[in-house]
Amino acid sequence: MPPEQTPRELQVLLDAQLGLVTQAQLTACGFPRTRVRKRLEAGHWQRVLHGVYCVTTGPLTRPMTLMAALIYGGGPALLSHRTAAEEWGIVPADPSVPVHITVPYRLSAKGQSPTYVGGGSARFPVPAVGSVLHPGVVVHRSRAHAYIGLDTAMPRTTLADTAIDLAVAEPTARAAYVSLISSVTNRRIRLADVRQRLQERTPRRYRRALKDAVRLLAEGVQSVLEYHFAVDVEQAHGLPRADRQGPVIVDGRTLWEDCEYTGCGIPLIVRLDGRWSHSMREVKFRDRRRDNAAELAGRPRLVFGYEETVGTPCVVAQEVERVLRREGWVRRDENPCPACESFWSEWGPEGLTGGEAA
Repeated sequence: MPPEQTPRELQVLLDAQLGLVTQAQLTACGFPRTRVRKRLEAGHWQRVLHGVYCVTTGPLTRPMTLMAALIYGGGPALLSHRTAAEEWGIVPADPSVPVHITVPYRLSAKGQSPTYVGGGSARFPVPAVGSVLHPGVVVHRSRAHAYIGLDTAMPRTTLADTAIDLAVAEPTARAAYVSLISSVTNRRIRLADVRQRLQERTPRRYRRALKDAVRLLAEGVQSVLEYHFAVDVEQAHGLPRADRQGPVIVDGRTLWEDCEYTGCGIPLIVRLDGRWSHSMREVKFRDRRRDNAAELAGRPRLVFGYEETVGTPCVVAQEVERVLRREGWVRRDENPCPACESFWSEWGPEGLTGGEAA
């Protein structure tokens, strides 16, 4: 649209909205529908969503895609759920999935299917006909809308609210449980904020699962790997609950052990090596010094990575139990894990402890 034909008020709006505008805004600026239709038919403009137009002819950038969804939803709209999680860095961005927005409960905005590029007579470079111009919009409604957003250039839900919404959108309670733990640990979200938001806007489903996730996080779980160890190894196999993130002084520095069983009278240390940073030279040196400190203190230690903890939790549990028994721990109940039955039938109780158990 040539500058000389653009009313100043409309040009300011277009600059603020990355070249995007709604039919209602155009009408308010005195731009009639007939002129809008002519520009669309000539291929000078593009129809992005229902009632939302772009005054350029090229493909949309990600900021333009998000802005289109927001102005479609109206002034109060917030980026939310997976889209807000992408903007917060909780999950990787995927331009093929719809943009999620949340609006106040009273608004009647409806979701939009993807918009495809149609034919036109533009003399300018345009996206290929039939390609996706905009991935569409998923509209959520919230009675707590006024309390869950951040007023930024592209408003979005708060970090804690985003983590909760992402978890509640999962298909199962277990997936919601893992999602919340993953979001909180990977993005270092303040647990106090998550707990407060769960109290203020109690989700309609997965309440028990999310409450259990917060409890596990409060016990010191700081990664998805630690979650799998706590749930799939300890809980699933009836092992004692470890103390997590216990401090240890090495070379005058305070370091932290992932899991230790001093609370049940056993000096065993379990380290969970699942972070890329363990390959860094400084971290390798720190871990060696910590290993030496444990050896000098006469403390047994086991180290597990993501592959064995997630892929073969029964084997990990058997190794942990073997050391626990060797150090004096006595199992009072049967192993509740059904997957371990084949192991017990093949090896018997002695196979787990090398004949040391009573």
